[in-house]
This record gives sequence, C-alpha cells and structure tokens, in this order.
Amino acid sequence: MLEVVGFLLPLISALWWPFARCMAMLSTAPVLGENYVPLPVRALLSVALAFMMLPITKGAAMPDPFSLAGVVAMVEQAVIGGVIGLALQLTMAVVSMLGFLASSQIGFSMAQMNDPVNGQQSDVMSAMLGLVGILVFFAIDGHLVLVGVLGQSFRAWPVGSGYSGLLLHTVALNVGWVFAAAILLALPIIFSTLVVQIGMGFLNRIAPSLNLFSLGFSLVTLFGLLMMAQVVRFIPEHYVQMTNQVLEMLQQQMRISHGG
Repeated sequence: MLEVVGFLLPLISALWWPFARCMAMLSTAPVLGENYVPLPVRALLSVALAFMMLPITKGAAMPDPFSLAGVVAMVEQAVIGGVIGLALQLTMAVVSMLGFLASSQIGFSMAQMNDPVNGQQSDVMSAMLGLVGILVFFAIDGHLVLVGVLGQSFRAWPVGSGYSGLLLHTVALNVGWVFAAAILLALPIIFSTLVVQIGMGFLNRIAPSLNLFSLGFSLVTLFGLLMMAQVVRFIPEHYVQMTNQVLEMLQQQMRISHGG
C-alpha cells in the first residue's frame, strides 16, 4: 500500500501543473470552452492532455503544490492557459460580432430567440454564423492546433518560470483588431442597407402617401440578405487568415520568452 501511495503522489503532483494549464485553456478556448461542452467533459480532456504533456514537463523544477510557491505557480499556469485560449477566441469573436452587426442592419435583431449555446438572447444571424465558425474550426483542425500551441507553451513558459507580461499586453491590444475586422466584414451589408434607406428617403419625398415603413423594411431585409449571401462565402477564408495571424502572434511571444 505504501508503495502504491509513493508511486501515485509524484504522478499526481506532476499531472497537476499541466492539468491546471489545460483546464484554463479549455475554459476560454473557442468551441470547446462554450457552455454546450459540459464541465466534466472539459475536465476529462484536461486530464488526457496532462498525460500527453508529461514528457514535455519531465525534468522541470516542480514546486510543492501545498506551498505558497505552488499556489503562485498554479495561478501562473491558469493565466498562461487562459490567455492562449482567449487569444484563439478572438477569431470566433469576429464572426459573432459580424452576426450582431449584420442583424442590426438587416432588421433581424428585432426578432430574437433563446440561444441554447450561450444561454442568453441572440439573433438568428449570429447563431447561423456561429455554426459556420464551429464548422470552420473543426475543418482546419482547430482542436489539434490548440494541442500544438499548448505543447509549445510548456517549452516557452516552463512550470515555475513565470510568464512574460508582454503576452498579456499583446493579447489586450488585439481586442481592437477584433472590432476592426468585424467592421470590415460588415461594411458591404452596412453600405447596401444605407443606400436602400437613402433611396427610400427620396421616395418618401416624391410619394408621401406610400407606407414606406413596411416597404422599406422589406427592401432593407432583402438587400441585406443578398449581401449576406455574398459575404458568407468569404468567412472561412478570413477565419483561416485571422487564425494564422493569432498563431503568429503567439509564436512570436514564445520566441521572445524562450530567447529571453
């Protein structure tokens, strides 16, 4: 019995650090960190990933989990994993914001439904683009990309060595890039609906007796859907480009940390 306990305690201590980082990453990662993935499933995936990361973390100076240094190291692992998942979440945030912008312009935001994914009110357009984002995520093997980035992070930021503050600063600055990318994707829809509304304004001056509110709403919805059909075709390509940009940002931070 003592031999079994003596074998399990070092193993649990070695698994705890990669488990903390994996669990934090899966809690903020796109698709896998959403509410429709149950917490026990994320915990089991984190345990499996922790076993996979044991050869990478082998030989590192592991602090005592019950000491103050161990608590600090656990917080560091949670921060590193959470930032990695949050950085990859930026591309999914662009798709979601595009859906909200398109719905507000087309008029679909007036009719909302209960979203079972996020557990809150959302519009149909955002739900549809969210499904497109999920399909593209698995089509480009995004789950394997997460595992690859996680493995590289243990080489760049070993357990107990801390993390570079520049990583948090860079990810925070990229939040502005999310707004810019979403607006650029939504510009065709915004411009087309603006042209239709200006045309309806001129028509109102010519024929004030027409019921332009109901007619204009239908025309804006029609033109918005036509433009949305053109924009959706380019979302996978833009999603891949934005994911590559985020991965390049993470790899640059890892090179800086590893070189330092």
